[in-house]
Amino acid sequence: MDIIEAIEGRHCVRAFLDKPVEPETITRILTAARWAPSGVNSQPWQVAVVQGDTKRNLGDAIIAARENKTPENPDYPYYPSEWRTPYTTRRKDCGLALYRAQGIGRDDKDKRLTAWYRNYRFFDAPVGLLFFIDKDMQTGSWLDMGMFMQNIMLAARHLGLETCPQASLAEYPDIVRRILGMPSDKLVLCGMSLGYADPEAAVNQYRLEREPVENFTRWYD
Repeated sequence: MDIIEAIEGRHCVRAFLDKPVEPETITRILTAARWAPSGVNSQPWQVAVVQGDTKRNLGDAIIAARENKTPENPDYPYYPSEWRTPYTTRRKDCGLALYRAQGIGRDDKDKRLTAWYRNYRFFDAPVGLLFFIDKDMQTGSWLDMGMFMQNIMLAARHLGLETCPQASLAEYPDIVRRILGMPSDKLVLCGMSLGYADPEAAVNQYRLEREPVENFTRWYD
């Protein structure tokens, strides 16, 4: 697949086929992704590949925490404490488009909750990835992690798979660390669903708009 095609065609897939991903394919993706740039070649990325019972147990535990009204305790704030224009509008449009694609009305709380819980099941993808970084690493290394994750998403597309990066899987990092046996100094950044997209699923059909280049770029001579 052409690299521009891979970038422009990437989107968050939320429905996957019941088709396994071979370990060799996952390794091939990670082998390519590791060539992401990082400051002084620090390579701060750490990845957990979860499948089968581990993936299911992780989802069960997070959903149980939600059901028990356990407060979220992420290792870092992903979103701003207060939203403002234009981000408020983009956030609202994103949510409306997602639920509209699933035929879920704004006031249908039960269906919205069921749809949200699918995040913790990795949208039934056969493979879940969880990303960690050492607690003492600084902001620059978080940039490196983003480039590493983008490499994963593009490499997956090259091999015929799709992904969905998910901040939701970092809402209860203590649960993640406990189930995976990770020490407390490993921060949970996010998760990612990986598998073969279901081309017939309605939730995979919608797309969100992107700002034109002239809206976010300044040119200097």
